[in-house]
Amino acid sequence: MSTFEHEQVLIRTGRRSGLPVIVAVHSSTLGRAVGGCRLRHYDDWRDGLTDALRLSAGMTAKCAAAGLDNGGGKTVVAMPGGLALTPALRRDVLHDVADTVAFLNGRYATGPDVGTTPDDMTVIGERTGHVLGRPVDQGGSGDSSVPTAAGTLAALRAVGGHLYGTPDLKGRRVAVVGVGSVGEKLARMLAAEGAVLVLGDIDPAKRALSTELGAAWEEPEQALTADVDLLVPAALGGVLTERIVPRLRCAAVAGPANNQLATPAVADLLHDHGVIWVPDYIVGAGGVAYAVTVELRRGTAEDGLARVQAIENTVTDLLTTARTTGTTLAEAASELIELRLRSAAPAPAKESRSG
Repeated sequence: MSTFEHEQVLIRTGRRSGLPVIVAVHSSTLGRAVGGCRLRHYDDWRDGLTDALRLSAGMTAKCAAAGLDNGGGKTVVAMPGGLALTPALRRDVLHDVADTVAFLNGRYATGPDVGTTPDDMTVIGERTGHVLGRPVDQGGSGDSSVPTAAGTLAALRAVGGHLYGTPDLKGRRVAVVGVGSVGEKLARMLAAEGAVLVLGDIDPAKRALSTELGAAWEEPEQALTADVDLLVPAALGGVLTERIVPRLRCAAVAGPANNQLATPAVADLLHDHGVIWVPDYIVGAGGVAYAVTVELRRGTAEDGLARVQAIENTVTDLLTTARTTGTTLAEAASELIELRLRSAAPAPAKESRSG
């Protein structure tokens, strides 16, 4: 890293599990930092640190763009490759996470992410109240994949309205690459809208979903380069590379997968090829927007859904700004985020002089 911009990074060895627990607080300028707890295998624990730094910065952008009064954070538990996570060890890990989060004394609240579930948040909640995303019957906001998928659908409607003059997705050709928790729900929503689907996933067992929904099935790379109107990356990041972009046959890319660009330069490459790219931190904000509204702001489920649906307006406004100013949507989004952060940042203290 050429610069270090995070407010605080805490790395502790879990006293129960013996595993590295990393919490990165990127920003609290807008309010308490929020971000999920990622539990996955890494070749080196420092790769987990890199993930925590990158993802927490992404959460700051996600919250700012969604109009939330929260900053970004992330928890990563870096498990060595091959480690079997038994139920007992999982519980120990989650309690180690809870103690690390509690140590920050409310500056940061965690939630579900890759490798964790709402039920895991209940276990974390046994030792700290700074947790989001517990099951609904336990007072939480539940499975974040549902509002994340709904927010992605809202973003796709905005893009459809911009490109084709209507947000109606009936008949639109849409490729969803990655049909895991979020991707599957989104595919079902799109099918209900009447979209013509291409699905792809590294797990061949997911092919059954394409049969159920009447969708075409392709290997992930073929799905990425399918002849469609809209491309939706919905799995892990880094799929948009300098090699793939020239082969894209879509008008726009809008998906919830984090960190879709292999390098920042790919955003300009997409623009040069005439492909609209809506940043993942805009598209994928539905889960955190819903959880924060329902759990931290004590809003109703309807309030949370309204916040999720507002993603359509956000994307529409950014598309209008980009067209008016002649910039990319990514540049318009960056300016929106910087404006929010600058407006909320405290003014620098004036130096007192004596004499």
